[in-house]
Amino acid sequence: MQKTYLAKKADIKRAWYVLDAQDKILGRLAVHAARILRGKHKPQFTPHVDCGDGVIIVNAAKIRVTGRKLKQKVYLRYSGYPAGLRKVILEDMLKKRPTEVMRLAVMRMLPPGPLGRDMLKKLKVYAQEKHPHISTKPIVFEAK
Repeated sequence: MQKTYLAKKADIKRAWYVLDAQDKILGRLAVHAARILRGKHKPQFTPHVDCGDGVIIVNAAKIRVTGRKLKQKVYLRYSGYPAGLRKVILEDMLKKRPTEVMRLAVMRMLPPGPLGRDMLKKLKVYAQEKHPHISTKPIVFEAK
């Protein structure tokens, strides 16, 4: 009789991956990052355990979007006060905070709650080529 394998926190081996966002499409790169953060690229993937690896995204300022999203996509925040709804279009967000655009795209592909928050802690996004995580010996991941 075969038993289903369930990963335990102690059995998980973590690695770090570098994804270069230069001239990549925003959503497609975010899918690759979310997949690695969740651990779906590993054979021992278990949905209720954080068995994913760390992801470093560089060149977030040079990301591409298709169609009319630069003018039409709107990010909303609400302060909780009357008339506290803030709207920012993608074009302005890419100019001011390109790392936040990438982080939000990946965050919204992860599960909600404590598990997703733990996965998001392993995501590092940088607007330029340089990053301070060279000591982790990250593996270069080629997103197609």
